[in-house]
Amino acid sequence: MEDKDRQQKIRVGVIFGGRSGEHEVSLQSARSVMEALDKEKYEVIPVGITKEGRWVTGDVLAALADGADTAVPAALLPDPHSSALLRLGLETAVPVSLSSVTELDVIFPVLHGPYGEDGTVQGLLELAGIPYVGAGVVGSAVGMDKAIFKHVMTANNLPVLPWALLTRHEWEQRPTAVLANLEARLHYPMFAKPANLGSSVGISKCDDRDSLRAGLAEAARYDRRIIVEQGINARELEISVLGNEDPIASVVGEVRPRRAFYDYVAKYLTEPDSEEYSDLIIPADIDADLASTLRALATAAYKAIDCAGLGRVDLLLDKDTGEFYINEINTIPGFTRISMYPKLWEATGVSYPDLLDRLVELALARYEEKSSLQTSFSVLEA
Repeated sequence: MEDKDRQQKIRVGVIFGGRSGEHEVSLQSARSVMEALDKEKYEVIPVGITKEGRWVTGDVLAALADGADTAVPAALLPDPHSSALLRLGLETAVPVSLSSVTELDVIFPVLHGPYGEDGTVQGLLELAGIPYVGAGVVGSAVGMDKAIFKHVMTANNLPVLPWALLTRHEWEQRPTAVLANLEARLHYPMFAKPANLGSSVGISKCDDRDSLRAGLAEAARYDRRIIVEQGINARELEISVLGNEDPIASVVGEVRPRRAFYDYVAKYLTEPDSEEYSDLIIPADIDADLASTLRALATAAYKAIDCAGLGRVDLLLDKDTGEFYINEINTIPGFTRISMYPKLWEATGVSYPDLLDRLVELALARYEEKSSLQTSFSVLEA
């Protein structure tokens, strides 16, 4: 009877960790997701990725967080005929055998940043033919790359702030010219950011040339492409979006940082009783018409990059002019119980466990739709 019950459960592989500056954030999100998935409905299989890129299963959270020797090497093959999570038999770090740990019905990636949120893991899962939660290769890649994202927004007549793109090579070879060019195009304050990273890692607010120089150097530590955005006197608004073809938007939330801006420290390292703890206002104190406009804007941006499953759209509202701008989309947003994405849905009437159920359903529905597409072509059939 126990084996029958196990077979009836949906086997969910939760992938987390990864080769990213957001590795630790991913562990926090994964712990919350795995604890909240209904054990009556799902068999949860943890799949961790170390900072060096090794895949492991077993007691993964302890292995990644504490360095405990409690996980075993694992892998997924890019073969659509097998959805098995495989255990690697290793001898002097060379795979010598493969054995199945379990078949997987769906993958729930909880990977933030490069090598996880940027389409790379999604590409592997497409090759493996396994349903997965969240955006596909294109939506993930565009959502991750802040420069390409802004180009797509502009092409769809969606508002973004003035910005500039440069490479680490340009910065290292011609720093004086780069600074002069940025000062000619934008005014202080500016924000320097790695083009492909989240959780505010590597982001600096720059109020003068010296801080801009330091901010560009900091961003260049994390990416070969750097964007610089115009700073404004902004309210930071966030909207959670859920769905595939017909996405819906949550209530609007607002983040009021007590630090210079909503940086990594403010998001993850500041205690609630600290003077620097950011205020999260849900729903945001804005009128109903503006809230409706922003929710429509969020779903338009979501659809423009072909997002699916989930995404958190971050917007900026200029306090001085009343203008609003799309800042970015996080296609795998933070997913702890106190993260904005689930908190916004909770305020909209969707509980954390129900949200996870819906995301799994959306992943399976999207896979079924894609599976119905023809993948070969014959002139004789045309």
